[in-house]
Amino acid sequence: MKSMASTSDKILDIAQSLIVAGGYNGFSYADISLAIGIRKASIHHHFPTKAELVSVLVDRYRKQAEAGLQSLREQAASPADQLQFYVNYWHTCIRDASQPFCLCAMLASEMQMLPEEVASRVRAHFQSLAAWLTSVLQAGVEQELFYLDTRPEQQAQMLMASVHGAMLSARALGDPGLFITIIAPEVARLRVQGR
Repeated sequence: MKSMASTSDKILDIAQSLIVAGGYNGFSYADISLAIGIRKASIHHHFPTKAELVSVLVDRYRKQAEAGLQSLREQAASPADQLQFYVNYWHTCIRDASQPFCLCAMLASEMQMLPEEVASRVRAHFQSLAAWLTSVLQAGVEQELFYLDTRPEQQAQMLMASVHGAMLSARALGDPGLFITIIAPEVARLRVQGR
């Protein structure tokens, strides 16, 4: 039997959807209050400041992302499969509009305006994701599945930028299929022919 989500979880869920839709400055406690039917004072009770709310949200998002990436490692031994599952995850999210944009990518677009406690967490998310991608690419090279024309760290940064840029293009043009159109050739280019 599933338990009801706590009030703080509901607040975080609504905040996440509002940030993905309009960014850090695109929502207020009044928006959350209206969405879940509680007073703003109740939101302040759980999260005294917006920066604290978004910091907790980014921490939760990072934990979920890191658990998801760890799960990919457990589900697929092959680095090529891990990378494909990662791409497929975002393709599905964008296509189904279940999570049409990465929370941290949205926040990163506002980096100069974010409180430092939020900005540092967003940077940590990207560092963690880059480290995971680097390890997948390095393992793929060692297993002769991938050919890289640059160091794995650089290739990971390029791939991460491509994934987030493809999200942005798909969103801007209202074409969810554009994501995979951009990313599929990037992933294919890494694969050693015949593997």
